[in-house]
Amino acid sequence: METQIKELPSFKIIGLAVRTTNAGNRSERDIGELWGRFMRESIIEKIPDKADDDVYCLYTDYEDGANGHYTTIIGARVNSLERIPEICIGKTIPSSRYRVYPSRGKLPDTVVNTWKEIWSSDTPRKYQADFDLYGEKSHDPENAEILTFVSVP
Repeated sequence: METQIKELPSFKIIGLAVRTTNAGNRSERDIGELWGRFMRESIIEKIPDKADDDVYCLYTDYEDGANGHYTTIIGARVNSLERIPEICIGKTIPSSRYRVYPSRGKLPDTVVNTWKEIWSSDTPRKYQADFDLYGEKSHDPENAEILTFVSVP
């Protein structure tokens, strides 16, 4: 899989969150339920001061790398964390270097397969903040294009 390294400035995100772990496929269940709620309740429409129309699925607050608990936030990049809806949380992601992995194909399978590849690779990771970016090319669930950003030293 072709990847590239990008340096990104810090940014802010507001969205729905869940604390989960990869143990026992719990993250697959928890994140699936979080996506369901995000879509059902039209959370994207409730987020104020969005920087753009993209959806972010952020993985952060890692307890023990890929083996421990971490927080997943599904939401939007925002210009400010001054007005956070009660059902959401806000988070500032520090500037970092990222290895960018493209995914192309059917959702959610293509993103799941990308993460399986990341977990089995020997890419050094910071376990600071990683995210999937669902931009304009992600709207067709049968032929989506998603970018996964993994924070690296």
